[in-house]
Amino acid sequence: MAKSDQGGAREGRWAMRVMVVEDDRILSETLHGGLTAEGFTVDIALDGDSALNRLGEIDFDVLVLDRDLPGISGDQVCRSLREFNDDTRILMLTAASSVMDRVEGLDLGADDYLTKPFAFVELVARVRALSRRARAVNAPVIEHGPLRVDTVRRRVFLGHEPVKLSPKEFEVLEALLRADGKPLRSEQLLDIAWATPDDLSGGVVRVLMHSLRKKIGADLIQYDKGHGYRIGAV
Repeated sequence: MAKSDQGGAREGRWAMRVMVVEDDRILSETLHGGLTAEGFTVDIALDGDSALNRLGEIDFDVLVLDRDLPGISGDQVCRSLREFNDDTRILMLTAASSVMDRVEGLDLGADDYLTKPFAFVELVARVRALSRRARAVNAPVIEHGPLRVDTVRRRVFLGHEPVKLSPKEFEVLEALLRADGKPLRSEQLLDIAWATPDDLSGGVVRVLMHSLRKKIGADLIQYDKGHGYRIGAV
């Protein structure tokens, strides 16, 4: 399934690109608005045929896929992607909630499964988790000057020397590298590295960034007043 460069390569984008395939127009528009507000770039398709056409043109990170679509079903969409070795992460939605329904969906190649009705916060958390896995698969090693980050083994090297980071420091560093010089606000970094960002403040980010800059060098992480933190040029 050949894809063009429309929408940008994953390595150079910060905003994760999500497609929602849902034939309920009200629900699809609600998900579009909610996910966009959470910082995702979101496309909508109302049927399986439109979804496959769009997926053949643009590289998406996560596909939120209703299983019970008219015409070409969600099952067929999922099966087609996997037959083409497409590694887009798939979150399957369905009203069916039995164990066997979930097993069937996962056996088709879906990465995760969510039954309707669902809480929007749970859907967002699952999409975020899948988007992080998509980044790891598509760019397992990131190099920036003397810095080398293995996102699969979660190892960091400065030159030839290993750097020990906490899990949250690693998440923040990876996000800054993938933003490719674009500044990220404290709120964005809270969303990335903390499970309950609404309970925290920007002061937590400042403490973490102070520690991270000491470990990898102040020049590699810079702060643009009013805009946020960004990876420094080398």
